[in-house]
Amino acid sequence: MPPVFAHGRLRLYLLKLLDEAPRHGYEVIRLLEERFQGLYAPSAGTVYPRLAKLEAEGLVTYATEGGRKVYSITEAGRAELADRGGELADLELEIRESVSELAAEIRDDVRGAAGALRREMRAAASASATPVEDASWAAAKEELRKARQEWKEQARRAKDESRRAREEAQAARRQAKEAQERAREEVMRIASQFQEQFAKSGGMLGNLAGSWLGGSGAGTGTGTGTGTSTGTDTNTGTGTGTGKAATTAADPASGAAPSAPAAPHWAEDLVSTGDPARDLDRLLDRFRDDVRDAARDHGVTPAGLAEARAHLAAAADRLARTLGPRR
Repeated sequence: MPPVFAHGRLRLYLLKLLDEAPRHGYEVIRLLEERFQGLYAPSAGTVYPRLAKLEAEGLVTYATEGGRKVYSITEAGRAELADRGGELADLELEIRESVSELAAEIRDDVRGAAGALRREMRAAASASATPVEDASWAAAKEELRKARQEWKEQARRAKDESRRAREEAQAARRQAKEAQERAREEVMRIASQFQEQFAKSGGMLGNLAGSWLGGSGAGTGTGTGTGTSTGTDTNTGTGTGTGKAATTAADPASGAAPSAPAAPHWAEDLVSTGDPARDLDRLLDRFRDDVRDAARDHGVTPAGLAEARAHLAAAADRLARTLGPRR
C-alpha cells in the first residue's frame, strides 16, 4: 500500500487539526482515524515525535492538563499554515483519494477471502463425500453478503468524499486567484494615484513618482520650490532628479484632447508565485525599498514627510478595504 501521507504532509495536517482547537496526542490520532473513516489510524510512534518536532520549531506549544500534554498552535504555526494554504487544499483532496484507495484494497481483500472460503468449502465437501449442511451454506452466504454490502458502502462514501474534495479544492483555487487579482489591481490603482498626486507635489516626492511609479509623460525636478506644467509636464520642487508624470497635458493651440493616463508598469518584473499572500508581500517589499532609495538619494524634509504620511495613510486605508471581507 502506498504511504497515506506524502513527505511533510502529516506535519501540515497536524498544524491544521491544532488550528481548529487545542488537542492532546490521542485525540489527534482519533481525529485522523475519523477523517479516514476508520480505514487508517496512525500510531502513537508516528504522531508524538512529529508533535515534539513542531514544538521544538516553535510552531506548537503545550500545557499539561490532568497529566496529559494538550498541544496548541502558535502564531508562527498559523503563519506557516497560511503560507501553505494551497498545499492544504491539495492535501484534503489527497486524503479523500487515499480513502478511496484503502476502500478498494479492502474490497479486493473481501473478494479474495470470499473466493478462498468457497474453494475451501468445496474442497471439504469433495473430500468428505458428504453434502454440506444447508445451514452452513446459508451462514457462509450471509457473511459474504454482509462483506459485499460493507465494501460497497465504504466505496460509495469514499467516492462522495473524493468528489467533495475536488470541488472544495477548485473553489479554493478560484478564490485565491481572485484575491490575487484584486490585490494586484488595487496596488496598481493606488500606484497610479500616487503618480498623479506626486507628480504635482514637486521636490523629493515628485521625483520619486517619476522614478518608479511610471506614466505616459516625462517630468524633471530641479529645485526652486515652484511648479509649472507644460506639454511635457515639467515639475520643479525642492529636490533634484528626473521622474515621470501621470498625464500629458493637451496643447491649447492644437485643440487636441488630453491623452488618458497610461496603465502603471511598476513591479511588472515580479513574476507571480501562485500564492496571493506571498505576491502581496513582495509588492510591499518593492514599494518600501523604492521609497527608502528615494529618501536616501534626495533627502527628506519635514514638509515632504508630512505629505508622504498623508499619502501612505490613504493607501493603507484603501488596501485594508480591498483586502477585507467582501460585503
